[in-house]
Amino acid sequence: MSVAERPILVTGAAGFIGAAVASQLIARGDHVLGLDNFNAYYAPALKRARLDRLQQSAGAAERFRFAQLDVHDGGALAQLFADARPRAVVHLAAQAGVRYSLENPAAYIQSNLVGFGHILEGCRHHGVQHLVYASSSSVYGGNRQMPFSEQHAVNHPVSLYAATKKANELMAHTYSHLYGLPATGLRFFTVYGPWGRPDMAPMLFARAILAGEPIRVFNHGQMQRDFTYIDDIVQGVIRCLDKPAAADAGFDPLQPNPATAAAPHRVFNIGNAQPTELLHFIAVLEQALGRRAIQDLQPMQPGDVVATAADTSALEDWVGFRPSTSIEQGVEAFARWYREQYVPLMG
Repeated sequence: MSVAERPILVTGAAGFIGAAVASQLIARGDHVLGLDNFNAYYAPALKRARLDRLQQSAGAAERFRFAQLDVHDGGALAQLFADARPRAVVHLAAQAGVRYSLENPAAYIQSNLVGFGHILEGCRHHGVQHLVYASSSSVYGGNRQMPFSEQHAVNHPVSLYAATKKANELMAHTYSHLYGLPATGLRFFTVYGPWGRPDMAPMLFARAILAGEPIRVFNHGQMQRDFTYIDDIVQGVIRCLDKPAAADAGFDPLQPNPATAAAPHRVFNIGNAQPTELLHFIAVLEQALGRRAIQDLQPMQPGDVVATAADTSALEDWVGFRPSTSIEQGVEAFARWYREQYVPLMG
């Protein structure tokens, strides 16, 4: 099997970001091996619908294969790596959700820590040329210095989900240092758009607004989020995939820069770099749906943060890209999909 014929392994391929990344890779001519476990954290029917779209897309019959397994099943994953010999890995499978990590921490340990360890071992032993993996803006935790920069220390997580993502960055750096594995961690900032996750605010808000039910607005609406449209996220992921991480020749161990390393490991923010007030986001969504929201103002939730804001200059310097979709454009596309496709799909 030539290098070009070896597939790109996309884990979490039936998930929100994973399905979108896999679709774009197939469209540009890559061979893709998708993996997902279809867990019941949210409706598996939505994941099946995303996978159906992938399998029916142009070129998928020749260039897309799918395997249903869980990344914390080390034996099955090792066999998958041995059989498929992926040339690159985009690791997006994880137990998602900040608030759920307060209720079921074991799920995060198994998927985000044990599972990530199995991914690293697969990459190490099977000649993977580049690992791109999902980190999260949640790693900034209790930081208040805005905008968040990769050069800031991230030592104060406020949820177990955030702690597992910080741990992923440390684990990947270690494998890069010990085994020369090029690895790039991407800190996603509040991703939204068509085919999104139903546990996230845009979906929760849209459902309640159309049903005439109250929406829960935490911290009495005094929140900011760097909402980032899914198409921008996908372009950032693929541009980083195409440029493997490299060691920073100027790395100074006496004044270590958290953003780079003497090993081939990098981390980047992917955010819109334009934080949006939560109440403004709701107003834009109201306009797109043609309905007013009934707001149920709530106190701050444990494990949550008041604001996120991304400094994306490092990503722009590395791959010449920065997200640019406005809230108005993104919310309009999301609302149209929600009405026309999601409601008929889920009933």
